[in-house]
Amino acid sequence: MKKNLLLAIRIFFGVFLLVFGFDHFFGYLPFPEMSQEANAYFGALVSTGVMQLVGIIEIAAAVAFIINRFGAFMALLLMAVSINAVLFHLFLDPEKIIIAIALLFLNIMMLIFYKEQYSQLLKSKI
Repeated sequence: MKKNLLLAIRIFFGVFLLVFGFDHFFGYLPFPEMSQEANAYFGALVSTGVMQLVGIIEIAAAVAFIINRFGAFMALLLMAVSINAVLFHLFLDPEKIIIAIALLFLNIMMLIFYKEQYSQLLKSKI
């Protein structure tokens, strides 16, 4: 039962990331209205190519989760994207924070799913 639930979460998260990752290149999701400050910050991220990098990371993580290879590494890498998405919405666009929270929650689920693979990273050798 637990294995099937984790498989379902992994696949769902992979599809979630594919949808949002490809949107950075093709722009098929409607772009919501944001505050002036949020628009300025987001515009700077788009104009410098940062959002395309985020899209690449999301697509790579999606593939890793779906095929279950390098998922532990991608979950760690994706945490930077997840935390920044939550902080962006928390401080600049709080009305639309729900997707960012979903991203962070699913990312934390993946970290828990791969926790055994992090044991060597967390060992202290003084």
